[in-house]
This record gives sequence, structure tokens and C-alpha cells, in this order.
Amino acid sequence: MGIDEAFDDFQKSVNEDIGQTRLARDRRDLFKKALGSEPDVAEVFGSGSLSRSTQLKPIHDVDVVVVYDAVQHPGWGTPGLSAEQALDHTRGQVNRLLGKTNGSHGREVWRALPRNHAVKCFLDDSDDDSGFTVDVMPALRQADGTLLIPEKLTQMWVPAHPEHLINLVAAHQGEWEHFRPLVRVLKQWRHDVPVTGRIKSLVMEVLALDCMPTSGNRASGLRSFFTAAAARVNEGVRDPAELCGEIQPDLDYDGLQAALAEAAELADRACAAAAAGATDDALRLWQEILGDSFPAPAKPARPITGAPALITGTPALITPRPIKDAPQG
Repeated sequence: MGIDEAFDDFQKSVNEDIGQTRLARDRRDLFKKALGSEPDVAEVFGSGSLSRSTQLKPIHDVDVVVVYDAVQHPGWGTPGLSAEQALDHTRGQVNRLLGKTNGSHGREVWRALPRNHAVKCFLDDSDDDSGFTVDVMPALRQADGTLLIPEKLTQMWVPAHPEHLINLVAAHQGEWEHFRPLVRVLKQWRHDVPVTGRIKSLVMEVLALDCMPTSGNRASGLRSFFTAAAARVNEGVRDPAELCGEIQPDLDYDGLQAALAEAAELADRACAAAAAGATDDALRLWQEILGDSFPAPAKPARPITGAPALITGTPALITPRPIKDAPQG
């Protein structure tokens, strides 16, 4: 198996099944259509990794942004209870339009719960940890194109620009066909990184935007990414729109930097092995980086050295060891 074929096979283990992806998009689009019919809604669009096509399987949730007409909600956007009121308003619309009992546009939502920024809508039993959810986030459009979104805990409205990230990812993909697939690979890779706490998937996506090349094959692209990311990750990983600051303030940067540096060293060796024609060695190195799902041949067994010579001819008589009595205690 060649390097490209191995990456093809590995990508299949990372990507979600096309049927599940279509189901997630259908569920998202149901919310877009229903909420878009409301008279106080100016626009509805999908956000999150599904809208950027960087989703990692399994898909448990999708994100929808509902932009309301500020004229019809004059109290929104100001500090105070308006943040909670906006979330409650969105919850009421979801229940009326898509509630399980009597939704007018569909009967999909078992329960809708306002969280900090969005209303989490359970399309399966809310007690099922793996159940599918849709996060519906109310927002107000600003003159510069950015959004204001409610923050229930602080009773504030904070700026956001999810469309900026969608556009950045689309532009990078337009320059290099391997970008989105390798973002999914990196999101999977982060699960096995020995750091304190977790690494948010968005951290890896933004690092990829900053450090992934726009040409070359997948092996050289990952080598370039790991090398560049190891050199810059300790500078911090921040919102590309420069609105929300650091994406994960509690990130174990030292642990992530060490893992990136180790992966860079292994990737460099893998690319060197491939260039020298040692494909099997290269595949084993990529498996060491990316995990057992990456296909690679087993290491060859080491020859046994120092083994006793075979005995030929008539064996010598063996004198039995004398048996001695021993106390049994």
C-alpha cells in the first residue's frame, strides 16, 4: 500500500458516513425553514463545523443562528435581562414551530433548554447523552456585518462573527483540496494528545488555518503543519475575527506544544523514509502519529540470535536429579 492509498483509507475512518451527514443537514435545514418563516426573523443560517464541512464523526449536534429584526425587539442588545429574554423568545418559537406535541412545521423537538448563548433543542430523549441536538442562537446584525449574541450568565450581549470563519475555511479549501479533510484528521489526533484537560476542536481548526500549507500532498502538508504549529502555538490561539480573544484560555499549551513537536519530528522522518523508498517504514511512522486506524504493515519480527545449536546424533544419557526430602511446613 502506498502513502496516498493509506491516507485515503484512514480518511474513511475519520469522516462521518454520508448518510449521517445528510441527516444532520436535513435536521438543520428544518430549523432554518421553520424559523425563517417568523415575521420578526431577518435571516437564518447554519454555523459550526457542519457548515464549514470540518465536522468529525459522530455528528451529535448542529448549530443555527437566528438573526432577529432589531426594530421589532428594541430592548435587545443592551445589558440586563434582555439576553435571557431573547433566549426565552427563541425557545418559545422553537416549541411552537417544532415541538413534539403540536409543532406547526414539524414535531421533532422533545425539549428546548436555554443555555448561555443558545437554546439547546433535543431531537432525541434529553436523557440520552448521545442524542442529537440543534443549538439555536439568537442574534442581532450590526452595521459592520458582525453579530451581537446574548450571554445569559453575564447578562450581556457579546460580539461574534461565525461567517468570517466559514469564509476563511472555504477560501483555504479553494486553494488546497486537502484542507478540510486534514482538519478532521487533526481534530481526531487531538483526542490522543497527552495534555491536562481537553483540547477544543476549534483550537485545531484555527491552528490549521494559520499553519497548514496551500499546496503539496497530505503527508508533506501535515509535516508542515506540525512544524509550524509547534513553533507558534504558545503565542496563543485566538478568534480569527479578533472579537472573542483566546479560544481556550485554560488550554495546556505546554502539553500541546510538546505533542506537536514530537509529531513534527516523526512526520519529518516519515517523509524522509518515503522519499528514500522505505514506504513501510513511512507508513509505520504515520501510524505512530495518527493512531492505529492508520493502515501500516506490522513491524518485521527480529531474528532470534544466540540460539543453541541443534543436537544431532545419539543423545547422551541424562542422569536424573536426586530427590531430597524437604519439610512441608
